Amino acid sequence: MPPSFRSPRHQRLAELIAEYREAADLKQSDVAKRLKRHQPFVSEIESGQRRVDLIELLDLAEAIGFDPHALIDALLAMKQDTD
Repeated sequence: MPPSFRSPRHQRLAELIAEYREAADLKQSDVAKRLKRHQPFVSEIESGQRRVDLIELLDLAEAIGFDPHALIDALLAMKQDTD
């Protein structure tokens, strides 16, 4: 199994988080404040420079207001052979 960091699915995860944030009309700093983190934390996630663990994903979903199941379904829909 190839590493997931910087894989197409990892890149798509970063894109989806940014898309959900933008659709919620939130700035990175707004999300960071809700997470009690600094803005670079959100920026690094959205740029794909930082991995997101499951708990962080759930926290992001709550802070931004998206369904984590929908995000996971979108990632599962990607062909594995592109990873």
